Amino acid sequence: MSAEKIISDWKKKSFKPLYWLDGEEDYYIDMVVDYAEHKILDEAEAGFNLTVFYGRDAEWAAVVNACKRYPMFAERQVVLLKEAQQMKDIDKLESYIEHPLSSTIFVVAYKTKTLDKRTKLSKLLKQNAEVFTSEKLKDFKVNEWIKEMVTGKGFSISSKAVVLLEEHIGNDLSRMANEIDKLSINLKDRKEITEDDIEKFIGISKEYNVFELQAAIAKKDLAKAIKIIQYFEGNPKAAPIQMVLPALYANFSKVYTVFGMADKSEAALKPHFYFNSTAVKNALETIRNYGYEGIERILLLLHHYNLKGVGVGDTGTSDASLMKEMVVKMIA
Repeated sequence: MSAEKIISDWKKKSFKPLYWLDGEEDYYIDMVVDYAEHKILDEAEAGFNLTVFYGRDAEWAAVVNACKRYPMFAERQVVLLKEAQQMKDIDKLESYIEHPLSSTIFVVAYKTKTLDKRTKLSKLLKQNAEVFTSEKLKDFKVNEWIKEMVTGKGFSISSKAVVLLEEHIGNDLSRMANEIDKLSINLKDRKEITEDDIEKFIGISKEYNVFELQAAIAKKDLAKAIKIIQYFEGNPKAAPIQMVLPALYANFSKVYTVFGMADKSEAALKPHFYFNSTAVKNALETIRNYGYEGIERILLLLHHYNLKGVGVGDTGTSDASLMKEMVVKMIA
């Protein structure tokens, strides 16, 4: 069951006594918990029938006692256990999970990980709870996720704007959703999000970003690459080396795999690059300008400078100087 399905059921007043939310992706867990906290009960009902615990401070007995209470002046009560992964003796909730109260909606948010499936608690949850595991979104799905999120809010977004968001924010869905909300508010009467909007309202430069650095390296445009790195140097939060190098490595690794493809035409490469036409053109240009050995050398340089960036073999060189040295070796 998905987070959207759980909320859809709740909107239809279809409830189960126990919901266990776990996994590495906080965004969907937070979405469900937020709805449970603010929408299941109206304001008057929540005053008597909403109880919120936090795992670090919660005593298992207090949680069980709250769940066993009957609602006051309402059909049901809601008990939330947030940050449940920090709760001591969480396994002592087993007795309640085995026999949950039908008038209580008990929602447990167990973030960043999942339970060991071999434990008694896990087996009880499988029998008696609605279990939702929120998995981290794969990098190759971020592009489509952004488009779906924007479309769901009644807007459209240019391909370049999608790439800017994807390259700068990655698969941090909570932050991505916040930034898209910010854009939708600032657009006022307009319905399309452009790269200019990304630069104006989020602060991601449309000219000086990781994607443009990739393109400059692909074209062997050393002057442009150095100019972009100088922008990074003056704006350290825009693209720290810890973000730039993995992004470059992911891109050139993908280009490297093209050599194993029988058909290297633009049409054949489109699915490989998630139907991003600009990325396909950059990949083909990289292949033409560097060849197999050149791209292999780029990957080795990225690995080498990634180690330097964390202090292995180099403790005094600035991040910008390391990146400039690296691109000179790549392009020259």
